[in-house]
Amino acid sequence: MSALSPSEVLDLLDADTMVEKRASWEAFEFTILEGGDVEVVNGSHDEPDEHTYTVHIESGIPFSCNCPAFEYQDGACKHMVSVAIREPLLEAVNAEPTVKADGGVTVEAVGVEHSDERPDDCDCTPLMEDLPCWPCYRDGFEEPNPHVEEDE
Repeated sequence: MSALSPSEVLDLLDADTMVEKRASWEAFEFTILEGGDVEVVNGSHDEPDEHTYTVHIESGIPFSCNCPAFEYQDGACKHMVSVAIREPLLEAVNAEPTVKADGGVTVEAVGVEHSDERPDDCDCTPLMEDLPCWPCYRDGFEEPNPHVEEDE
C-alpha cells in the first residue's frame, strides 16, 4: 500500500476551511516523538509552551490530538491538519528509524532506494577532506565523491 498524499489525508480528516487555513498560517514547530507521534508547538502564541500538543499518528494519518479543540469540537483540529499538510513531516513520521553505531538515530524513508550515482551538480573537492559537497549531502552521501581528482 502506498502512502496517501496530503490532499487525500485532508479528505479523511474532514476539517473545516477555517481549521485548514489556521493550520497553514500559524507558526507551528514539530518534533517527531518516539513511537511516531508528533509534538506540535504553536509559536504564534505569546507563550508557546502552553500551546504544545501531541498528535497521535496511526497508519500515516493524524488520528487524534490532546488539545481542547479536538476533545470538545467535531472534526480534526488545526494541529492534526498542520501535520497532515506538511508532506515531508508525514514522510519522516512514516520512515523507519535506524540506530547508528555512535548511538545517534537516523531516519530512512520506507521504500526509498538510495543510488550510488552522484548528482550532476556534485561539487566535491579534495580540499573539503571528509565532507561531501551540499548536492551530495542532500542526496544522502556522507562521504565526498571518491572519483574527484585534485587539481595539479
